[in-house]
Amino acid sequence: MSTEPLVWIILVNWNGKAVTLDCLSSLRSVTYLRRKILVVDNASEDGSVEAIHNLYPDVHLLTLAENRRFAGGNNAGISYALEHGAQMLMLLNNDTTVDAGFLLPMVERLRLEPDIGIVSPKIYYHGRTNQLWFAGGRLSFWTGTMRHIGIREVDRGQYDTATDIDYGTGCCILTRKDVVEKAGLLDESYYLYAEDADWSVRVRKSGYRILYEPRAKVWHKLSVSSGGHLSWNKMRNKFLGNFRFFTKYAKWYQWPVFPWLSLLVNTLAGVRYLITSRH
Repeated sequence: MSTEPLVWIILVNWNGKAVTLDCLSSLRSVTYLRRKILVVDNASEDGSVEAIHNLYPDVHLLTLAENRRFAGGNNAGISYALEHGAQMLMLLNNDTTVDAGFLLPMVERLRLEPDIGIVSPKIYYHGRTNQLWFAGGRLSFWTGTMRHIGIREVDRGQYDTATDIDYGTGCCILTRKDVVEKAGLLDESYYLYAEDADWSVRVRKSGYRILYEPRAKVWHKLSVSSGGHLSWNKMRNKFLGNFRFFTKYAKWYQWPVFPWLSLLVNTLAGVRYLITSRH
């Protein structure tokens, strides 16, 4: 009997047939073999379910009667996977592609270091092979901001050391059964954004570390389900999610400060991105 833990990889799909099929294609090449793939479909109307069933008959499909968004879809997937023997669970955005060897180093971290509760990989912008999107996450309860370490930097090896971080990105998270049982599921009261940071905080409060693992590599097509990067829909939902998160966890003495600094910092970041993206 294999000593390797059984990993369930969970993708949530909502009218994302093309990107989900692309993600599933990349997962075919993953070298870690003790894995199962589950697609949770949030009541899609674009033929996603039929296409996945026909092209990937070995992939498990869980079809929901309504769109339960990121948290609800993943929670349904986590519950299904645990009922079917999952020892480790990966939340993976359907708008990603993965390196064939990305899973093993993440599994090794969780298997060999029981004080680690969440592992996230090095993540690049899709189509920009070496430009970083995520090399760890930092939270500031004074400025009300969530920051990706290394974002938009060219990867020159400056983030090649595994590091403890404040939060793992919901784009790609690997965790264990015991962590979920102790910290609970994702908070479905968030509409779209900040569920990952909330979960990370609860995992840390449960006594676990959160780790960035640079040996694991993923490429991300940004914000496909929310209308694209810096779309009005994304920016509105992100602001509401972040505000909910910081009002939930900020200390009373940070309250007079963080809403205003958050608005300022995020506005400046948006302006900076618009300017630099045109050059």
